Amino acid sequence: MSRFKAILFDCDGVLLDSEPLGCAAVARAMTAAGVDITVDEAVTLFCGSSAEASFTVMERAGLDAYTVFEHADRILFEMFDQHIPLIDGIERVLWDFDVPMAVCSNSMIRRLDRSIARSPLAKRFDGHIYSAEHVPAAKPAPDLAFFAAAQLGVSPGEAIFIDDNPHGLRCGLDAGCLSIGFIGPSERRKDHASALRDAGADHVVHGMTELHALLTKLSLPAAA
Repeated sequence: MSRFKAILFDCDGVLLDSEPLGCAAVARAMTAAGVDITVDEAVTLFCGSSAEASFTVMERAGLDAYTVFEHADRILFEMFDQHIPLIDGIERVLWDFDVPMAVCSNSMIRRLDRSIARSPLAKRFDGHIYSAEHVPAAKPAPDLAFFAAAQLGVSPGEAIFIDDNPHGLRCGLDAGCLSIGFIGPSERRKDHASALRDAGADHVVHGMTELHALLTKLSLPAAA
C-alpha cells in the first residue's frame, strides 16, 4: 500500500499545454504597449511566475503592468474561447488513480475560471482548484501545498506535488510533499531537467507516459 493519498498538480504546463499561449499573449500585449519582446523572451521572464512577480517585471520595463496584463488576459481568454489545450495523456493519469486531487496554481482565479475550470478535466478535481489568491503567499512559498493538502484531508507528507517550474517545486518540497518535476511537450527552456533537479525534485519525468509509470511504481491505488 502506498503512503501517498493525494496528488497536487500545477496547472499551466502540467495539466494544460497553455504556457505557450500565455507567453504569446503577454508578448503581444507588451509589444502593443511599446516594449518589443519575443515569445521566447516572455517565456524566460514570465513562465510560471506569480502575478506579483510578473507585475514587478512589467513595472521595471516602464509599463503600466495592470493595463498590459488586462490586455494580455483579453488576448489569452479569446484563445481559450477557441481551444483549451490539454497536455497529451493527462486524462489517463487523472482517471487511472483512485486518490483525491487538487490544482495548485500561481495563476489568478479569473484565469483558472476561464481555463481549467471550463475544461473536461475540471470534474476530476471536484472543486479543488486553487490559486495563489487563496493563500497569503504564492509559490515558491509552501502555502498552496499546505492549503490544498488540508482541503483534501491529508498531511503534506502524504501528497505528491507535480510542477514544471523550479520555484513551484520549492512550494511542494518546503511543505514536505514528494515533489516531481514535469517536462511537457512544449517545454522550450534550455537544460530544464537540470534546473528541476537542482531545485531539489525527487523525480523528473518527461511527459505523461513517464509520469503514469512513476505513479504506478509508487503504488498509488488504481481506479476501479
